Amino acid sequence: MIRFRLAKAGDVPALRALVEKAYRGDTAKRGWTHEADLLDDERTSDAELAETIASTSSRVLLAEIDGALAGTVTITDVGQDRAYLGMLCVAPDLQAEGLGRALIADAEDMASEVFGARLMEMTVIDARPELIAWYERRGYARSGETRPFPNGEAVPFRMVVLEKALFAE
Repeated sequence: MIRFRLAKAGDVPALRALVEKAYRGDTAKRGWTHEADLLDDERTSDAELAETIASTSSRVLLAEIDGALAGTVTITDVGQDRAYLGMLCVAPDLQAEGLGRALIADAEDMASEVFGARLMEMTVIDARPELIAWYERRGYARSGETRPFPNGEAVPFRMVVLEKALFAE
C-alpha cells in the first residue's frame, strides 16, 4: 500500500539515502532516471534537506510502500503564482511502475492548494533527453529558457526549464 506524507526532520537520514541511491553511484544505474553516468558527487546534504523540510516555502512529499521510503518530491513556492518541482526520485528498483507520476500529481495538487500556484516549473539536465521527454508526456513543456548547472560546478551541462499550467479545481 502506498502512503503519501510530508517529511519531518527525523526523515533526513532515510531521505538522503534514497536521493543518493536514486541519483548517484552504481545503485542508481538499476533505474533509468539517474545521473550516475554524468556526475559522481553527492546530490544533496543532510543540512540542505533539513533546511528544505523546515522552510515554510517548501514541502517535501514522501511516498512510502508498506512503511518503507520509496520516493520523494519537493515543491517550493517561488512567488508570482509559481512553484518549483524538484528532487523527484523513486527508488531505482521501483521505477517505471507509476510512483513518479503519482508523486508529480500529488505535488501539483499541493502546489496549487498550499501555495496558490498556477504554474509549476522544473529544470532537467540537458544531457537527459529521455527524461525531458518523460516530463513532456506528463504535460510539461520547454519554456525556451536554460539555466546554469546548480552550485556553479564546472560541467558541460545546462538545465532546461520546463513548465506546466496548474488548474484549480
